[in-house]
Amino acid sequence: MTEPKSAATDATGGRAPRAARAGLAAPAGEPAPLGTRATTETGRSPRPGVHPTWTGTWVAERLGVELAGDEQLTAMLGLALRRNPKRAHLLVSNVLGKHVPQSPTVVWRAGYDLGVRVRDLLGTEEAVRAVVLGYAETATGLGHSVADGLALAPCLHSTRRPVEGVDRAGGFEESHSHATSHLLLPEDPALLRGDGPLVLVDDEFSTGNTVLNTIRALHASFPRKRYVIVALVDMRSAADQGRLAEFADEIGARVDLIVTATGTVRLPADVLQKGQDLVARYEATTSAAARAAASPTGPSRTARSSDHSAVVPGSRNGNAPSPEPPPAPIPEVPDAAPAFGSAPAEATRIDLGWPSGLPDGGRHGFTPRDRERLEGALPSMAARLAQELGLPAELGTSSSSSPPPLPSSGGRRARVLVLGFEELMYAPLRLGVALEEFADADVRYSTTTRSPVLAVDDPGYAIRSRLVFPAHDRPADGPGPRYAYNVAGAGFDAIVAVVDSTADTPELHAPDGLLAQLAAHTPRVLLVSLPSYVPSHHHIAADPASPSAAHTGVSTTDRTTERQEPSMLPEPLRGPAFSSYRPDEVGWLLQDLSDAELEAPTEEREEAIQSGGAHYAESLPVEFQPSPAYQSLFTSALEQSAARVAIAVGTVTDTVLAERAQRSGQPDSRPVLVSLARAGTPVGVLMRRWAQHRHGIELPHFAVSIVRGRGIDTNALRWLAAHYDPADVVFVDGWTGKGAITRELAQALEQFEKSTGITGFSPEIAVLADPGSCVRTYGTREDYLIPSACLNSTVSGLISRTVLRADLVGPDDFHGAKFYRELAGSDVSADFLSAVQDRFDEVSGIVDARVKEMLALDRAPTWEGWAAVERISEAYGIHDVNLVKPGVGETTRVLLRRVPWKILARRGAGPDLDHLRMLAEQRGVPIEEVDELPYSCVGLIHPQYTRGATGADGKAVTAP
Repeated sequence: MTEPKSAATDATGGRAPRAARAGLAAPAGEPAPLGTRATTETGRSPRPGVHPTWTGTWVAERLGVELAGDEQLTAMLGLALRRNPKRAHLLVSNVLGKHVPQSPTVVWRAGYDLGVRVRDLLGTEEAVRAVVLGYAETATGLGHSVADGLALAPCLHSTRRPVEGVDRAGGFEESHSHATSHLLLPEDPALLRGDGPLVLVDDEFSTGNTVLNTIRALHASFPRKRYVIVALVDMRSAADQGRLAEFADEIGARVDLIVTATGTVRLPADVLQKGQDLVARYEATTSAAARAAASPTGPSRTARSSDHSAVVPGSRNGNAPSPEPPPAPIPEVPDAAPAFGSAPAEATRIDLGWPSGLPDGGRHGFTPRDRERLEGALPSMAARLAQELGLPAELGTSSSSSPPPLPSSGGRRARVLVLGFEELMYAPLRLGVALEEFADADVRYSTTTRSPVLAVDDPGYAIRSRLVFPAHDRPADGPGPRYAYNVAGAGFDAIVAVVDSTADTPELHAPDGLLAQLAAHTPRVLLVSLPSYVPSHHHIAADPASPSAAHTGVSTTDRTTERQEPSMLPEPLRGPAFSSYRPDEVGWLLQDLSDAELEAPTEEREEAIQSGGAHYAESLPVEFQPSPAYQSLFTSALEQSAARVAIAVGTVTDTVLAERAQRSGQPDSRPVLVSLARAGTPVGVLMRRWAQHRHGIELPHFAVSIVRGRGIDTNALRWLAAHYDPADVVFVDGWTGKGAITRELAQALEQFEKSTGITGFSPEIAVLADPGSCVRTYGTREDYLIPSACLNSTVSGLISRTVLRADLVGPDDFHGAKFYRELAGSDVSADFLSAVQDRFDEVSGIVDARVKEMLALDRAPTWEGWAAVERISEAYGIHDVNLVKPGVGETTRVLLRRVPWKILARRGAGPDLDHLRMLAEQRGVPIEEVDELPYSCVGLIHPQYTRGATGADGKAVTAP
């Protein structure tokens, strides 16, 4: 059998351009047999829409650049200019999703279809053993999409971002790029060590230098028998085409090439110098115009309110434009006025519920299992995004509770741009595809970039506008400008900016940052921050059935197994399906027991608990529904205490951040907040909001169950350890009483370490109020009313206290809780959060001073509260500290959920106890004022309770 030749591999006849002119509709050639020769396959691809004016005309007319190819090629590519000493022109793809906003489905299918062809070329047996490698930054999304089409292989992409603690497995240079160094940082070294086919994906195959450098570098360390090069377009010259075959012979491996279209770029001899001169003239004129605009006599912002981006006008009448720059080009975006209204809109942060532990991209590898997890999560993320944008669903309309619909005119569909971030191309792309499938909207997709390109506002030029903003991921090669092209002036009704948490920095939110630039050109900006994945380095034996294991017989890293152990544990519950909190506010590591009958009358529960017949966590009290008078009291208390609570929230949050940074030695160290449900959950939400509001950082937040006498939910701890470093976890609670839960947590963690071998969780708890002096990290040690203690579920996201009962919670289950959806009409959870958050700015100065003071104090717990409780227990003949509940919060719980005997109140206590006085009166419970009480109040549960003893007479009753 002889090797078939295609037009693209003919190094002598110049047949590639003629084939391009003749069209690329011919069937793909059959692949060659195994050998050392390079083979090429070309084939069909869905044709993008044809532009009325080719977007390479402007460059072609001024520099004499010619793109030789057919109609399909010019529809796929435009031309632009850039300041680059190695290559002046830039091929701008219309189907890559980098510089030109395009339908995300078109972008994804461009890579997916290439991946299907790779799978057909390799066959199933070889495809399972393959690894896909995409190139940063432009082809990271394309490489992922090719892997999607290939379906059976993991993918990896090169990166220009070093990751601390991750070893470099390889690297190479890109000769013509403005940023040359590529790093390879796979979590699983087997991805590069295996001997299966390596599929290298780039957007264009122009000279072949980048790909050949990669193969040469990797082949020296990890030789393979087969390589497949994949690109959207093959633009090699005839001489370069011959080099591929020679290279295959040199390394003794088969090299296949699969592309969508072929052609060549014909460049005049002086094109580099002419291009640099042209770019320099335009940029100089643009800078002069920007300075003029900034001067007192320059153009007013009002006069330029419809201008957009760094654009330079060209010909608009179809005639050949003048090669000289116009006298007054429009200045760059930092000096441009907002396109909508007098002031830019603020960005809205939204949590889409990205699956915990799922890599945000292929920087460290992305397996078929990861792809399955993403596929399963995309529909709900798209629905959440559509709801936030107020977009109607494809087969219906948004709910009445959705935000107002995006503005439109003339009955047109809303235009939405999903904007990725440099190497983070795939996740935003798939979100865009899912949104396009779910919502009735005109969705487009593109990403920001490092690459500086001249913008010219001419229909014959590929880059019509340019936004310029500072780098916001603190790159290893130092700060510098970044760009977003063809976004300004494109008429988007909303832009969804998708970044990873590493790039979610103050620079992103700065007045000249990306979000501000976007907000000047669209009425609505949403920010989606995905958690940056960092490998754990824990290696276990490979699953022989996994695609990764097919590459090698040695041990490897099964990321999915490690991070999800045990595999049966579900993802956290989130609102609105579980709780009235937003899905980004908290993930509940609980199971939903809403359909179970768990409530029992208070008297029955108390009798069962005190007789030893049941544990308090095995049932729930009937939810207290406040009277209008009590509801009014709560509202008044919230108004009076919101600022005081805000100070405590800010103090405890900033203390946690400062302590974490000091201990880790990393100023940007970010804790994982884990609140103890349910009292800790509102506090965790507020701490998270403070961190966002004051510092622009996103803190993960989860809620777990801890039960006195039973310990913390060990399955929740296992889930946390599988997804985060236990050392990053900070447990959060509302307040301390006598410190029973603090001791319970310490004992439970000690036992957990012994039984599982998992270490690193700290037993310390951060609380809003620590009147018992039981913890080191707190917002205040005053004992005052925290409004979230006034109510039950209606101030805690409509979630019940947690439940632990053997017939409902198995050994591998999370503890349970109920979601009281039917109480939505009484829910004030959001009101509580908003009232406190509204005071953040006014208390910031006080918080700064208090945190500075706190960090200088000796805050070691004295356990004064515990000693006081023991004294009270003995003095009142109770002889059981569990029936003594000190502090405003605990006393409120006694009145709401238990059978109280009496309330001890510090003499002269003021409005902080008004709600307790009302509850005590309603239940016939006496309040006894005492002197020298270390708390504002103490609730005493009726000792040895039996039904019929209300406690109103103040006597202990002995059960018969």
